[in-house]
Amino acid sequence: MAVLAADVVGYSRLMGADEAGTLLHLKTLRAEVIDPKIAQFNGRLVGTAGDSLLIEFPSAVDALQCAVETQVRIAARNDDLPEERRMAFRMGVNAGEVILDDTTIHGDCVNVAARLEKVSEAGGVVIGRSVYEHVKGKLAYELVDLGEQAMKNIAGAVRAYQVQMGQRGPEAPRSIDSAEDLPLPFKPSVAVLPFTNMSADPEQDYFSDGITEDLITELSRSQTLFVIARNSSFVFKGQSVSITEVGRKLGVRYVVEGSVRKAGARVRITAQLIEASSGNHVWAERYDRSIDDLFAVQDEVTERIAWALVGKVGAAEIARTRQTKTSLGAYDAFLRGLEATHRFTEDDTVAAVEFFKLALGWEPDSARAHACLADAYATLSAFRADGGLKALAMQSALRAIELGDASGLAEAVVAALHAWKGDFETAETHWQRALVLGPTNAMALNWVGYISLWDGQLVKAREIGERLRRLNPLEDRDIHELLAFTHYLLGDYEASLQSFRRWDNNNYDRGFANMAACLGQLGRTEEARLAWARCLERKPGFTLSDYKRDSPYRRQENVEHWLEGLRKAGISD
Repeated sequence: MAVLAADVVGYSRLMGADEAGTLLHLKTLRAEVIDPKIAQFNGRLVGTAGDSLLIEFPSAVDALQCAVETQVRIAARNDDLPEERRMAFRMGVNAGEVILDDTTIHGDCVNVAARLEKVSEAGGVVIGRSVYEHVKGKLAYELVDLGEQAMKNIAGAVRAYQVQMGQRGPEAPRSIDSAEDLPLPFKPSVAVLPFTNMSADPEQDYFSDGITEDLITELSRSQTLFVIARNSSFVFKGQSVSITEVGRKLGVRYVVEGSVRKAGARVRITAQLIEASSGNHVWAERYDRSIDDLFAVQDEVTERIAWALVGKVGAAEIARTRQTKTSLGAYDAFLRGLEATHRFTEDDTVAAVEFFKLALGWEPDSARAHACLADAYATLSAFRADGGLKALAMQSALRAIELGDASGLAEAVVAALHAWKGDFETAETHWQRALVLGPTNAMALNWVGYISLWDGQLVKAREIGERLRRLNPLEDRDIHELLAFTHYLLGDYEASLQSFRRWDNNNYDRGFANMAACLGQLGRTEEARLAWARCLERKPGFTLSDYKRDSPYRRQENVEHWLEGLRKAGISD
C-alpha cells in the first residue's frame, strides 16, 4: 500500500485575500485535475481537511506517477495566472502497512507521508526510502537524496528523496513559441531527426524519410519512452543544426541522427545516438547490407537505440510488438502512402489510398498497411461525407486488428467510425484500447481527441490537443484544428481564433464554416463571410441544414453552438 499526502502552500494567505475565489479555485483543481489523476492511477481519496488530501494507492509506482503528473498539470494552469492567484501543492509519498477503517487510514505509513509532504518544496514531491526501493529501475524520474530526516513523533530518522522533475522543476509542457525551452519529460526522451538521403538521386528522399518514420513508429510503441512525433522531427530536415539546440527546442534528452545511401542492390545506413545536453555520442553504428536485408537492419538499429535508452525492458517491448516486415516493393509503396497522408489534402489522401492498396497487393497480411489504409479511408470520408468510404475504413481497420496491429491506429479508427454513427459507448471501448497500444501515437491520439470533442468531453479533447502539441512542438499546424474546435465549444473564442489562424486550413469545407462561426461570435462579420465563401468554394451549395445533418456531435447544444455563431455572422439558409 502507498499513501500520498498533499496540502496547499500558503492556503491561509490565499483565503485571507479572496476566500470565495480560493475555494472555487481549489474545487476546480479537484474536479478537473486532481480527482481524474487519482482515478487514472487507481487511487482512493480517504481524507480531506480544508486544503489537505490523503490518498491511498495499490502500489508505490501508481502513487508517485499520480503525484508527479498532478503537479505538472497544476503548474501548467498556474502559468496562465498572476502570481498572487497561483495555487501550489506540496506532496509526500510513503509506502508500507496501513490500518483501514470505514472512512480513512491510520498508522506510521500515513504519518510519515504527512511529514514528507512538509519537507517538499512548493510544487514538488518528496518520497521515503520505502517508495524509493519500489520505484527505482521502474520509473525514469531523477531522485535527489535529501539524507536522513528527523520527523516529529516518528521513531528514527526517515531517508527522503526529492523528485527532480525536469531541469527547472515541475513545469508544464509549453508551446515551442514560448521564449523558454521545453523541460524534459519524466521518462527517457528521444527525437529521431530525418535521416539524410546520401543517394545520388534526390527523388529517393521518400526512402530515407521512411527509414526515419519506421524508427519513430517502432520506438513509440514502447510505453517507457517519450518519442517526439514525426512532424516536429522533420522540421529540421535539410538543416545544419546544433544537437544541443534540438534537444532544448524539442525538450528531449537524446537525439538520433543518421544517413541512408541506396545504390543498386546495396544500402548503407548510419545511425548515432547523442546526448543532447553534452553532445556526447552514446552509441553509433554503420550497416552495409544487401537491399534484401533492409528490414533486418532496421530492426537492429531500433533495438540498439532502445538498449541504449532503456536497456533490456525497452528492447523487449519493441521486439514483442514489432510487425512482420513486408517485401521491398510493398514497403516502397507503403512509404509513399505515408508521405501522401502527411500532406492532408483530398487529392493526397486519394493517392495515399492507392499506395496502401498497392502495398497490400504485394503483402496482403500487413497489419500496419491495413491500419494506415483504414486511416486514409476515414480521412477521405471527412472530405467527401461518403458512407461507403467509412465502410471501407471499418473493413480495413478490423482486418488490421485481426492481424495484430500494435500501433493503436486501427482501434482508434474503429472508435471514430462508431462515434460518427453516434455509438459513443462502443467507441470508448475501442479508443481505450488505442491508448493502451499507442499512448504516444500521434495519429491515434488525434482520432481520440475528435471522439472526445464529438462526445462533449471538451476538457478531455483540449487535454489531448495539448498533449499532441507536446509530441509535435515544432509542427502543430493540423493539431490546431482540434484545438480551434474545442476552444470554440468551451466559449473561448479568442483562443479558438488563434488556433484557427495557426491551423491555416486550405482545403476543408467544414473547417471554414467553423471559422466563420468563431468570427461571428467575435462580431467580425466581414471576415466571417469571407470564411464562409471559402467553405462554399470547397462545397458549392452548402447550407446550415447540411451542416446540422452531417454534424457528428452527441449533444444537440454543441451543434446549436456552431449554428449560433454562423447566424451571428449573418449566414442563413
